[in-house]
Amino acid sequence: MDFGVLMFMTDYAMPVAALAQAMEERGFESLWAPEHSHIPLTRKTPFPGGGELPKPYYDAMDPFVSLSIAAAVTKKLKLATGVCLVIQRDTIQLAKTVASLDQVSGGRFLFGIGGGWNQDEMEDHGTVYTTRFKKMREQVEAMREIWTKSKPDYHGDIVDFPPMMTWPKPVQNPLPVIVGGAFPHAARRAVRYGNGWAPIAGRAPYGDINDYLPKFKAMLSEAGRKFEDVPITLMGGGEDIDLLKRYRDMGVVRWVAMLPAEGADATLPRLDRWAAIMRQVNS
Repeated sequence: MDFGVLMFMTDYAMPVAALAQAMEERGFESLWAPEHSHIPLTRKTPFPGGGELPKPYYDAMDPFVSLSIAAAVTKKLKLATGVCLVIQRDTIQLAKTVASLDQVSGGRFLFGIGGGWNQDEMEDHGTVYTTRFKKMREQVEAMREIWTKSKPDYHGDIVDFPPMMTWPKPVQNPLPVIVGGAFPHAARRAVRYGNGWAPIAGRAPYGDINDYLPKFKAMLSEAGRKFEDVPITLMGGGEDIDLLKRYRDMGVVRWVAMLPAEGADATLPRLDRWAAIMRQVNS
């Protein structure tokens, strides 16, 4: 099982270049950068994690800037959005941004996506809350046309453009689109158009993997897809080695440890502890 790290990139967190190098030195597979463009002062929807919204949500840097820096100072580390709020971005420009990052990293990008939860935030970008997931599906379908065809066009109900020419194309084909979110809705989206699914371990409303894994596999079978074609990336903060081994044995391909946005003095010991856990799980 591969191990990654998710951290909000902020101006008070460990600088991303140093973080990425430290992760690569310790054998981590991937670095995951979350996204929020801004946090409106109004709040139509509650924070899914419960309680007050943590400060890093207000302070997050643009993930593509951070991941580009990480790409420049590493050779093997994969770079991932965790998750990119595609519905708040222009489809054509995002397709170019993703392809460009995959090119400059030599094919190391993992495109983690989600529809978001903050209604006020997405409405500031002109996104309609009730149709956000339809928009996300059309955006992914349209971007795949852009990434793989010399003269792509797309005609959906929300995303619509005539034939065009745009480069670069991604190194990876297919470029992995990993759909974040809870069972069953995000799982259905991953089955329909994803190359992976990324729920959060143990947090409501995500539930326990023992409950939803058989149902997820049944969804895939009904859609004519294989479990290995839509692998699970599990995100969480627990350090239970026996539990992580159980996830590994269940077929979870990647565990992403969610670390606080802290400086090097606090982060490096956390990386050392997780590197030791990684070795025990995979021994």
